[in-house]
Amino acid sequence: MSKTIVLYYSATGTTKRAAQAVANQLNAALAAIHPVKPYTAEDLNWHDETTRATVEQKQEHDSRVPIEDDLPDLGEYDNVIIGHPIWWGIPPRLIATTIDHLDLNGKVLATFGTSSSTGYDRAQTNVARTVRENGYQLDLQQGDVLNSPARLTAWVNSLNLK
Repeated sequence: MSKTIVLYYSATGTTKRAAQAVANQLNAALAAIHPVKPYTAEDLNWHDETTRATVEQKQEHDSRVPIEDDLPDLGEYDNVIIGHPIWWGIPPRLIATTIDHLDLNGKVLATFGTSSSTGYDRAQTNVARTVRENGYQLDLQQGDVLNSPARLTAWVNSLNLK
């Protein structure tokens, strides 16, 4: 029987709730991604061009944000799902760091975002570029923004997992 894990980063709790719902629907394991330096409310003030998240998100594609070395071993999992908020149209830079640190070869990878106003096209392109930069041989599924229970269920049902 194949096994699935849902990894997520959540700054405000919204992505955590979506990740829990995805994990529940798939009977999957669940684990959080932790930045080395946690984000404060001020760090996330997108109205201020000088805040940490704004500065990080506006860097070049190859920029990364350090994460804690506490990611689970993926050896027993066939499917990896990564959930994240969408900041400035793309995943937070720590998601690329996470993908860099995982051994995703041979896995099915699916990602989702949470946002009240942004689609997933730019985020999907960003994830695909990070996968390509790492040279992973994997099955990258189409991601989506999970901003309602119906959309979450439809996306989970659309996945082609092992």
